[in-house]
Amino acid sequence: MSSDLEAATTSESRVTLDSADQALVDGVLKRQPRALAKAITLIESTRSDHRRRAAGVLDALLPHTGNSIRLGISGSPGAGKSTFIEALGLALIRRGRRVAVLAVDPSSSISGGSILGDKTRMEHLSVSPDAFIRPSPSRGSLGGVADKTREAMLICEAAGFDVILIETVGVGQSETTVAGMVDAFVLVQLPNAGDDLQAIKKGIVEIADVIVVNKADIDPDAAELARRQLAGALSLLRHPSPNWKPVVVALSAAKSQGIDKFWDEIERLRRTLTKSGDFTEKRRRQSVDWMWSLIDQGLRQRFRENANVRRELEPTSRSVAEGRTTAAAAAYRLLDFVEADGD
Repeated sequence: MSSDLEAATTSESRVTLDSADQALVDGVLKRQPRALAKAITLIESTRSDHRRRAAGVLDALLPHTGNSIRLGISGSPGAGKSTFIEALGLALIRRGRRVAVLAVDPSSSISGGSILGDKTRMEHLSVSPDAFIRPSPSRGSLGGVADKTREAMLICEAAGFDVILIETVGVGQSETTVAGMVDAFVLVQLPNAGDDLQAIKKGIVEIADVIVVNKADIDPDAAELARRQLAGALSLLRHPSPNWKPVVVALSAAKSQGIDKFWDEIERLRRTLTKSGDFTEKRRRQSVDWMWSLIDQGLRQRFRENANVRRELEPTSRSVAEGRTTAAAAAYRLLDFVEADGD
């Protein structure tokens, strides 16, 4: 079940679905791939009528969420994130788990669609009946994840997937949003990570629960050196949870070596945080943070949909660009339109 906070919140705001949306909910709960894909497409839509429908669908599915293990996986380009995810997914399926992968791709500046197409990079996992892979365009959103990644994750949970893997677009200070929606944040590095550590922003390392040194088969000695260097660096940082000491695991995703050891660490992390109460508290905090994120998104959307704002935005922006109006004065003027309508 989902957290008590989520359940209590939604029980007071339950909506009645029309027959089409109820059929969509039923299809997701019956683990129908087509219904799952359609539900995610609905929640990713920017149309106002679709947003209202999506809210109702999510509301109906929420009591069936919360049972999966949620992992966020990030790393610099070339570190082998997709290879690692495929190897991990196949290993979990062999253990009897169902795996969903939400892979967030950089967006094309022309079409707005995904560029990399992770299904083509996970060819073995993508054909498994116990796996679901959904590439989603980032559309320029910060945090390394798409706008609706959290909602897509909940839909996959309602469809009965035991493990949700969220692959971000890369590494950097803005790539940490995924850590606010998962149980464990995994950073994938190459064997030369010790040299690269100075180039990595400290924030991404501070929030890592597990660091993976991938491609360890190429040069085992370099991989072990990198593992020790990263472990030493982690010992100098303060982890968000006082009950968990981050670990570094060297493995080879291409040869499926070390994957079981990695998963043993993930299960140990969940047991540790569950015993200390950190797991439940983390999920509760993430739910409240998600609420505020949706409020921020909704306010921005309402601002842009305001008739007066739409009429005045372009000339006001031009006035700021030409130096005839200060940015502050322009912003307050446009915000006054929304406040006046609210009154």
